[in-house]
Amino acid sequence: MSIDSRQVAAGMLEAVPFARTLGFEFVEVAPETDGGVRAVVRLPDSPATHNHVGGPHAGAMFTLGETASGAVVMAAFGHLLDRATPLAVSADIAYRKLAMGAVRATARLGRPAAEVLAELEAGQRPEFPVHVEIATEEGKPTSEMTVVWTLRPH
Repeated sequence: MSIDSRQVAAGMLEAVPFARTLGFEFVEVAPETDGGVRAVVRLPDSPATHNHVGGPHAGAMFTLGETASGAVVMAAFGHLLDRATPLAVSADIAYRKLAMGAVRATARLGRPAAEVLAELEAGQRPEFPVHVEIATEEGKPTSEMTVVWTLRPH
């Protein structure tokens, strides 16, 4: 699988203006050796996105994780946009430790893309998880998130 990370980042920032508003930076969008996809998106440290204790607001961190998961979906299935619309079905986040400073969300496809594509080809509406870890710049995990996505056929 070949991924143009700049194209995915530009597409996400165009399609999701809120990601631009929060100042997200797309660090990496790349294939993984198991046939999956990984995306890393960064939320810079900014007083505009701080909470009452000076770290990134929970809403900004949620949006960061959901955006990273969306980048994975676009990288894996963006070539299907003429046939199906990706939609988030549900999301679950656990805030484990206080985050301070800039944070990064690393998202990974939770099912092989080929399985998802096979279900779509069979006329089904596949659902698949994207797992996200949010960590400090130093790599200390602060939150875990899972976003379940679907591809709704047109």
